[in-house]
Amino acid sequence: MTPASSRAPPAACRLKAGDALIVIDVQADFLPGGALGIREAHQIVAPLNRCIAKFHQRGLPVFATRDWHPPDHCSFHAAGGPWPAHCVAGTAGAQFAPGLQLPQDACIISKAMSREADAYSGFQGTDLLEQLHRCGCARAFIGGLATDYCVRATALDAVNAGLAVIVLTDLVRAVDAHPGDGERALAELMSRGVQLSTTEELS
Repeated sequence: MTPASSRAPPAACRLKAGDALIVIDVQADFLPGGALGIREAHQIVAPLNRCIAKFHQRGLPVFATRDWHPPDHCSFHAAGGPWPAHCVAGTAGAQFAPGLQLPQDACIISKAMSREADAYSGFQGTDLLEQLHRCGCARAFIGGLATDYCVRATALDAVNAGLAVIVLTDLVRAVDAHPGDGERALAELMSRGVQLSTTEELS
């Protein structure tokens, strides 16, 4: 997490009509022990469930993105990409994290399904924006994995699409391939108008 001294305190966020929650790539392969495990990623599941429940109880939409790669995806080491094989469509590693409690009406967004193209953002090559417009979303709350890749890319695309964006910092974890990548990603998001908050600030 970003040190408290480096950013303003989170502002209280009252949930209202036009809000939506976007859960980014909380999949088994990204948990510790998975093919591309992220340190402490399992720690976001319980608070994420509480957040999902708040949105669902208020009748607010919940979206969940997932990597859904072909076995020969361009991002994999075997194809010259930067990552080990992960989240291959239909495999156990591609399933949502054990214990993640998505509502039955959650909208599932699969991404990076083409062998030739990667997609960090939940908007890239998907109908996420159309789905958000369809449900009247004006403000997107984002949590998930990983801060410095798919969370960052999705939040930036949401801002570019004209949405107000809030990243819930207790619901994200970073790969930190280079130490501090997660911190730098949050700083970049703030500079682009993204608000940082926590689930404790939701009311």
